[in-house]
Amino acid sequence: MNPHLSKLQPYPFEKLRQLFTGVTPNPQYREIRLSIGEPQHATPAFIKDALSAGLGGLASYPSTLGSGELRRSIAAWLQRRYGLPSIDAETQVIPVNGSREALFAFTQTIVDASRGYTPLVVSPNPFYQIYEGAAYLAGAEPRFLNTLPSNDYAFDFATLSETEWQRVQLFFVCSPGNPTGKVLGLDDWKQLFALADRYGFVIASDECYSEIFFDETRPPLGCLQAARLLGRGFERLVMFSSLSKRSNVPGMRSGFVAGDAVTLRSFLLYRTYHGSAMSPAVQAASVAAWNDEAHVVENRRQYTEKFAAVTPLLSDVLATAMPDAGFYLWARAPFGDCDFARSLLADYNVILLPGSYLARTAQGINPGAGYLRIALVAPLTDCVEAARRIRSFIAKF
Repeated sequence: MNPHLSKLQPYPFEKLRQLFTGVTPNPQYREIRLSIGEPQHATPAFIKDALSAGLGGLASYPSTLGSGELRRSIAAWLQRRYGLPSIDAETQVIPVNGSREALFAFTQTIVDASRGYTPLVVSPNPFYQIYEGAAYLAGAEPRFLNTLPSNDYAFDFATLSETEWQRVQLFFVCSPGNPTGKVLGLDDWKQLFALADRYGFVIASDECYSEIFFDETRPPLGCLQAARLLGRGFERLVMFSSLSKRSNVPGMRSGFVAGDAVTLRSFLLYRTYHGSAMSPAVQAASVAAWNDEAHVVENRRQYTEKFAAVTPLLSDVLATAMPDAGFYLWARAPFGDCDFARSLLADYNVILLPGSYLARTAQGINPGAGYLRIALVAPLTDCVEAARRIRSFIAKF
């Protein structure tokens, strides 16, 4: 067996299952699950219609690079969304089966463990666990930069020594952040680009929450947009995006990678052997989704309504506030996050995710400890009911 497999930790939801072993939820309450970041808004009918209409494509093997129509629709969306003057659909866009598999596969493409040292893959902490697993299985060592509220969840680049920076080959960014909702600003990107230029590492920007925000006049800044505003190209820079959250189609597993053409050429070679071409029917539905914005605006309206209703109910009892973007509240628990989640389930049948499950101990602390991730993905009435139950639970103490 691959010896790196022994380094992998259970996924947060496996840890949650173990935490809840032996807990009997209060039967007076129906279950409300706010632990998993799975969109629950209805999939738009026109996307399902396009999926059905594309079923004829099942008679042919799909290309790893995807159809020209899909790549052009993604390139056009990137230009509209980020004000980019041009994106080459032939060399700067690759469709993928959701951002998760692409983040993993990209790491295997980038990491070079033959240089006589153990490569480093850097990520924020808390983080999306695929960053860590992908690093280990590529033969690299993960390094975590704590993102703390005391520093407005910014990267503390000084955490790494000069020797460590020289070993960095890949740097993961998540903006808007999971779980904090933090959006990187132009100055943040300027600092990171300067480090990438100095040390030669690749930046992988996970932007799958980019289309869930609360002010239509201020969409989150993207990495390609930041590069353009700073007068630079896309060298060693790629972004990952997905339809799952934007269009409420997590079951389609449809996204894309875009950016540096040189880097993507190697990624395409890897994917050709990986056997990860997107189904033609899913490609047809994806074209329809990327070409439409009306359903995305309505999706944001529903999330905005939920945050407006829930945040005031929880802000004074869980020390939380509106995020920059995304659909999570990152809330400080009044006592241990694991004990809180377990007791809340037992007393009020509400499921939240302990923040410590989303982080690792680094620089002497686990930055997720004492926090809870609350995914406002359920219907509005359920989210409000859950918030009221949480208030009642805390009032007991």
